[in-house]
Amino acid sequence: MEQPEALLIAGPTASGKSALALALARRLGGVVINADSMQVYRELRVLTARPTPEEEVMAPHALYGVHPAARAASVAWWRDAALAEMAKARRAGLLPILCGGTGLYFRSLTHGLSEMPPVPDWAREEARRLLAEDGPAALHARLAAADPESAARLRPSDSQRLARAWEVWRATGRGIARWQADAPATGPAPYAFRAVLIDPPRDALREAIGVRWAAMLRAGAMDEVRALRALELDPALPAMRAHGVPELSAVLEGRLSPEEAGRRATLAVGQYTKRQATWFRHQTLAAPSLTHIINARIVDDEQLSECQMPQIISFIKLAG
Repeated sequence: MEQPEALLIAGPTASGKSALALALARRLGGVVINADSMQVYRELRVLTARPTPEEEVMAPHALYGVHPAARAASVAWWRDAALAEMAKARRAGLLPILCGGTGLYFRSLTHGLSEMPPVPDWAREEARRLLAEDGPAALHARLAAADPESAARLRPSDSQRLARAWEVWRATGRGIARWQADAPATGPAPYAFRAVLIDPPRDALREAIGVRWAAMLRAGAMDEVRALRALELDPALPAMRAHGVPELSAVLEGRLSPEEAGRRATLAVGQYTKRQATWFRHQTLAAPSLTHIINARIVDDEQLSECQMPQIISFIKLAG
């Protein structure tokens, strides 16, 4: 039986994925389904550059701002939700267009997910206590001594994934890297995937990141962080570590100037885009013949109409 089609639009932050996804959804009759781990959080519209209400009216969108910041959104949760939205789109005769920069989200669809063990509360609480008392670098050192394979894959500053790796090792006596290496418990999603990968030059991304930060401040990023802090959430939660949240929190606490916060936030985003680009270059989203690479930043719909869009439409039709 022939599999239904789905389109993946991937790339680093500020590469123009959302503009491309919206343009394709309007031209092809599609639904833009979020594949970004921060844009799922309800409280983070501005700092995660979610589509605006005006853009959401121009084409159907799904899985944007649907999850509370008070709970971490897992890859397994996202996969189930994405598959439900994809099936809904197909029933309506629309093309599912998955758009984002979270590689693990895409991989959960194209390759499946390994079975992970349940983690008891005591292990989760221990990981968070160690993180709060000693900091992520010390937790990374502990993990390196107990589970060097998993630690080698994690940055010493990545508090969320370090806590997860520690709690899995403590609960099971087996590293998370070993669990992930097992055969997937869920296979690839039953779709024929095609992919468009946006891979702009570094200088174009750096400029875009700076422009985006200034626009976020004008759009109310400080008020968004103030409201998020008022919820008094666990600082280890992913939403509390979203780019810009720690830096603007420091401004509100009087520990950083707005200028220094901006410098640090844009530097952190720039470093993150390097890791994203590297991941996407070395991972398989779809077969090479079913992947179209754009080595430029997508700026707006006018650029797409005049330059890139005819090539992309041709690729999609030929691949289909």
